[in-house]
Amino acid sequence: MWEMDYDKAANVWIERDKGIVAMENDALKERIEKFIQGHNTCALATANADMVRNTPIEYMFFDGAFYLLSEGGLKYKCLKDNKKVGIAIFESFSGFGKLKGLQVEGEAYMIEPFSEEYLKAIEVKKIPVEGMKRLPMPLNLIKVVPKAYDYLESELKNEGFGGRQHLDL
Repeated sequence: MWEMDYDKAANVWIERDKGIVAMENDALKERIEKFIQGHNTCALATANADMVRNTPIEYMFFDGAFYLLSEGGLKYKCLKDNKKVGIAIFESFSGFGKLKGLQVEGEAYMIEPFSEEYLKAIEVKKIPVEGMKRLPMPLNLIKVVPKAYDYLESELKNEGFGGRQHLDL
């Protein structure tokens, strides 16, 4: 009877990445942040012992963090118990030679409504403060501080680098 070897499957990319040419960290971080700034929607993955959610959501990225405004939803059941999150941002698939995407491991924090950091985020989003204050309840602001990036870009191979790059922050 067949049994899945989860450890072997989990290590495929770790083994493959051992032989790649890595970009210098500052250049890689700059490239990743340019990719992040070129998009505005991600998939936010949250989980706890009972459930997993993967929420498509708009984001802002500034001061090295992702900021996500949200009314509510089941992702908050997960965030209550587990602050570790994943974010995925990617281009539509158009062929193996044109892959481009980013996986982010991070930690989520809830930002107090109308605090200095909250006000900065709604300013970046160009939302009038007075309009926010008239809402029946303030929008929740989730801040995700990235801990690690896994960046995939097929075209990096044309520059002499591995197509998959990892960056710990």
